[in-house]
Amino acid sequence: MAISATKAWGRVERACRHMPVVLNTVLVLSITAEVSYLVLLEAPRDPDQRTSGWPAAWKGAHLLAQYFMLANITWNAWLFVTTSPSVRGVFLGGEAMGQGWRYCYACETHTPPRCSHCYDCNVCVLRRDHHCVFFGRCVGFRNYRYFLSCLLHMWAGLLYAVVMNAEVFIVILKEGVTLHSIMLLLVPWIMLVSGQVTARAFAFAFIADTCVVGFLLVAAFLFFHIVLMLRGQTTREWYSSRRPYSLGTLGNIRECLGSRWYLCWLCPLIPSPLPGDGIHFKVTGSLEPTVR
Repeated sequence: MAISATKAWGRVERACRHMPVVLNTVLVLSITAEVSYLVLLEAPRDPDQRTSGWPAAWKGAHLLAQYFMLANITWNAWLFVTTSPSVRGVFLGGEAMGQGWRYCYACETHTPPRCSHCYDCNVCVLRRDHHCVFFGRCVGFRNYRYFLSCLLHMWAGLLYAVVMNAEVFIVILKEGVTLHSIMLLLVPWIMLVSGQVTARAFAFAFIADTCVVGFLLVAAFLFFHIVLMLRGQTTREWYSSRRPYSLGTLGNIRECLGSRWYLCWLCPLIPSPLPGDGIHFKVTGSLEPTVR
């Protein structure tokens, strides 16, 4: 009985690990579909309320920009998930061990500086930044570029969606700031369940709210990681005032995005070789830990 319960709990735990990825996929596709609907049908206003229609070329430009951002989000996310940042398959070279190397008892190997063990991935990760629960993958040396590019295009896409959904807020608030309009914006689920709004109004309000909240969250993550990149630090190193691996602004950007840092954000297929190997790092400051 206990063994069966343990196996069942293990299946539930494995399924839950994929839930954030599934939820993110559903939200991205829902927002894309809703914004496409807004562009094509010029919703949510009724036809008699529209002063003039959009030209076909203008609609085409909107859809092109929208699907360009969607393609970059999905492609960068796929490459981020499928690019392993771990030490597996990497020859660490025992004779090259020096200051900053540690022994990992879980992996039973010596690991280089800025490398640490992730207990979610159950492996040591080169230049580990953090474990991203939204993708179920660690952010490390090899996939940091795809992570940052995905954040950038998610931020741009959500900003675009917020602007496009401005008319949704205008329609909801057209009769003034009432209890009904505030409840629809803040708790659309309750309004739907209680029968106060239609499913169409709920869908518009829910996705518009999701765009605003998502934009604020992604903007915070993106800004934080841009600051880290410019400072030459990882999230783990942010808690210390030392910056021993900082190579200057351009040097730090190249360390994260590669030699073609100025182009690689346009498309994940643009080659941008990283200057290092994730094992050896040029030390430009003191390695002595100084806690903030």
